[in-house]
Amino acid sequence: MTKATEQVASDSNRGLRDRRVGTVVSISGDKTIKVRFDFSFMHRKYGKYIRRSTSLHTHDEKNEAKVEDVVEVIACRALSKTKHWRLTKIIRTA
Repeated sequence: MTKATEQVASDSNRGLRDRRVGTVVSISGDKTIKVRFDFSFMHRKYGKYIRRSTSLHTHDEKNEAKVEDVVEVIACRALSKTKHWRLTKIIRTA
């Protein structure tokens, strides 16, 4: 079994992981970016739509993402106290 085949096999054993698309807000440090995700939901009682956002610390191995880029991230093991996401690809550059 080659390395590429082992990688595909091990990824398929992990199952589906959470993927999200968001905007890079800041470059926090070496190999770390902060990604903001906007979402809206309906209030249970009043029926009004509410907009919220959350920011996640993301691991950027090659330091290729810049501020205002739209990126896709995937959940991974804890890399530090706050980093639990990894950059998958840059969808659109700023």
